Amino acid sequence: MTYPIIGTGAVAAIGADPAGIFDSLCAGHSGLGPLRAFDRTRFRAQQLFEIDDRAHEGVDEPGRATRFLVEAVRQAVRDAGLPEDLAGVPVLVGTGLRELRSLELWWRDGVPLDADGLHFEGALREEFGADDTHTFAGACSASLYALALGWDLLELGEADTVVVAGCDVVTESMFGLADRVQFDPPPAVRPFDAGRRGTILGEGAAAVVLTRDAGDRPVRGLLRSVAVNCDAHHQTAPDTAGVTAAVREAHRRAGTGPGEIDLVVLHATGTPLNDRTEAEVTAEVFAGARPALTGIKSLTGHTSGSAGLLSLITALRCIETGTVPGVAGLAEPMAEAAGLHVVAGGPLAVPVRLAQVNGFGFGGVNAVAVVGGTA
Repeated sequence: MTYPIIGTGAVAAIGADPAGIFDSLCAGHSGLGPLRAFDRTRFRAQQLFEIDDRAHEGVDEPGRATRFLVEAVRQAVRDAGLPEDLAGVPVLVGTGLRELRSLELWWRDGVPLDADGLHFEGALREEFGADDTHTFAGACSASLYALALGWDLLELGEADTVVVAGCDVVTESMFGLADRVQFDPPPAVRPFDAGRRGTILGEGAAAVVLTRDAGDRPVRGLLRSVAVNCDAHHQTAPDTAGVTAAVREAHRRAGTGPGEIDLVVLHATGTPLNDRTEAEVTAEVFAGARPALTGIKSLTGHTSGSAGLLSLITALRCIETGTVPGVAGLAEPMAEAAGLHVVAGGPLAVPVRLAQVNGFGFGGVNAVAVVGGTA
């Protein structure tokens, strides 16, 4: 089975909607900037990929993750031509930290917070009448994990249409943790580069609308498969066998082989171990084939719960436009990427019929999707 994707929505540091984000990716525009709402004297690192929407410089606000989620869902629903009434429509949200930032502001600064504000369900009900909402924590693969569950609902006949979303904002505790782990903060995110030194967190939200039957509605692309596994190999380190199994299972479910995949949107965090593992898996799975490879985190940052769907929406745009944005900041490809077709130095014009999207999370939660065009 394949399921039409009839609507997309997204916000990130580099754009306020899918078109703007894709244009920025193709132009190489980065969302990296100085810390805006954290006390800079507390941290070695001084940069983030933030969405600059706060009313006052240096003053943080609660509820930003919810705000971005609502905006992405609204864009996707409108793009799908659906009424903004989601009563009876499952809404599945992947996230890493939910509204932890709001809790931090309440705990430290006394910013008012209703406990219900920690959950997305209330806002989704208020804005869209959504009465069937589910939130899943899956770190960096959360939104693709939610996508897999959305697929299951359609496959089992439990729903005719589902909304799948992901969102996260950067919390001070998470930023502080990253700051302590990365003793020498990277000045930039440089995926698959020999000189890569780590990742930098980002903010974003993304949403797609899936349906069993698009009818007369325009279709953004077809979801061919989603494969998820949990290898439980390590708290943070990826496992080659687990990642390989997820990729091969996604191909099997899509009824395709490596030679038919034209594009892989990599997880590509810019961390030494993740990129090395992903390159080794890609070289093994695609031996004899050379799909174009790209990644978006050098310009968006690592957006955690929304990362997978942001990459998937990017893949859909690549299919639609025949343009693949390059990996920004890639100067010297790492040795493990030798022989791989990593796009760098600007966009590549190439027909894309099938695209693979990777998302790998803490705890060994691996998620891989395959999407295609309608032609």
